[in-house]
Amino acid sequence: MNSLYFLRGPLLAGRAVGFGFINASKFTANNPSFPLSRLPLRFRRALSSISASDEEAFARAAALNADSETPTIFDKIIAKEIPSTIVYEDEKVLAFRDISPQAPVHVLVIPKLRDGLTQLGKADQRHGEILGHLLYAAKIVAEKEGIIDGFRVVINSGPSACQSVYHLHLHVLGGRQMKWPAG
Repeated sequence: MNSLYFLRGPLLAGRAVGFGFINASKFTANNPSFPLSRLPLRFRRALSSISASDEEAFARAAALNADSETPTIFDKIIAKEIPSTIVYEDEKVLAFRDISPQAPVHVLVIPKLRDGLTQLGKADQRHGEILGHLLYAAKIVAEKEGIIDGFRVVINSGPSACQSVYHLHLHVLGGRQMKWPAG
């Protein structure tokens, strides 16, 4: 069985919401029929605080569809089918706020055209221009967000790095002191 199931119980502030099993594969970012933004806020918050082992399981489940041509949640954001808070946009990239920020500033920068670039590990020489443009766009985002004096750019590539959306994306993080080592 390729599905991951969670036991759903009381989620917030002692409010009982009932018990039942939730098929977590329905909630992956690669599932076009059920984007995360449609989940109730309390459930999105619960998902954002999952343990590292659950995060690893989500990444493994997402990897099963990594090379499919199925539109990702990011494709739907580019098409404006799913709302997002856009920070920067040009003809090649889109930058928007992460719905589960890990720092005071957490912006995702994505190429508008996936072109087989589902993860950095799949990059070819032909992707060189867009990869450079993504980094330049990350710098513009840092300037716009007032964090140019200190920010981090992260790319998760593959299930071992807990990549959960198979559309290459950069995380621009800042607004607080970063720690080392990262990860």
